[in-house]
Amino acid sequence: MTKKIHIVSFDVPYPANYGGVIDIFYKIKSLHALGVEIYLHTFEYGKGKQQELNNYCKKVFYYQRKPFIKSFLSTNPFIVVTRTNKNLIKNLLIDENPILFEGLHTTFPILDNQLNGRKTFIRAHNVEHLFYKGLAKSESNIFKRIFFSQESRKLKRYEKVFNKTQGVFSISPIEQNYFKNKYGDKCVYIPAFHDTKRHTSIKKRGDFILYHGNLLVSENVKAALFLIDTYKDSGYKFVIASSNINKEISASISTCKNIRFYHLVEEIDLYQLFEKAHINVLPTFQNTGIKLKLLNTLYQGKFVIANDLMIDQTGLESLCEKANTKVDFLNKTKELYEKDFKESILEERKKILKNFAPIESAKKIIDFMFRSF
Repeated sequence: MTKKIHIVSFDVPYPANYGGVIDIFYKIKSLHALGVEIYLHTFEYGKGKQQELNNYCKKVFYYQRKPFIKSFLSTNPFIVVTRTNKNLIKNLLIDENPILFEGLHTTFPILDNQLNGRKTFIRAHNVEHLFYKGLAKSESNIFKRIFFSQESRKLKRYEKVFNKTQGVFSISPIEQNYFKNKYGDKCVYIPAFHDTKRHTSIKKRGDFILYHGNLLVSENVKAALFLIDTYKDSGYKFVIASSNINKEISASISTCKNIRFYHLVEEIDLYQLFEKAHINVLPTFQNTGIKLKLLNTLYQGKFVIANDLMIDQTGLESLCEKANTKVDFLNKTKELYEKDFKESILEERKKILKNFAPIESAKKIIDFMFRSF
């Protein structure tokens, strides 16, 4: 008998061009490969309807996200309030199949009495109140800092929604420890889903350093500014790539002859950069969640330099060169430019990355969602 589920996504999960939607898109692909019939509900605010999703989903429902102004003063978190929709609840009630909510963002229907008795599950992409607390610390704009701080407090109160669900799928060991301590054995660690196909050719050398990230996120902007300051006088070619253009980043690199910005439009753009780059640099300033870009880079790119907060407790520590200060990054860069990227390095990665196999993670989700409670 065909297993059927609803998945509620906070954003259209294709193109899979940043961490959260990478996890969702490749989760959908993996569940589909195992024969699961998927009814996808997704909030659309810029990407439009995507034909690619019809290849893996029985049906896709699109909903408009509510505007900022009408949602800012709510006592509930902004990321939740902007995704409330009566039609979503109506469409979830078309059958009795289990529902997987992606992130706290999409969970408002769980509080609706009409869903009482339904099997509901949450994919926890972060400990959200800690994530937003970290964003507040990283933000230089006073108004954004106030907003992120308020959102953090709201999210901490709202987290009680986990008590009303049958399961929580945490994305990293750090998050798993937090959720299991608070909500018990219904919390299960499911590694991040990602693209396991290598899209880039294996060349021994590249000719620049690459940083990629969503520059709508202040924590990534902080990381990019740290790297600009690190490499601006180094003489190394350095590329910052994002699907979003940031004015502060543009201004910072405008006087740097060795640094340029690359605007990502299609998925293939990033893969082409991975092929040409010799070193990928991935600092972060908060250790919430596993960074999907780290997994993606280890599959697609050559050498990786990352700091403690990026790699600690991920199981991927041995696959990266560690650097925490600007001097550390420069020293590791010099060291790696003297080395070729060999096939043996890739083979070692494959052994460890087997622990993050998406199909195995999808099987765990299916077993948990369809077990008897």
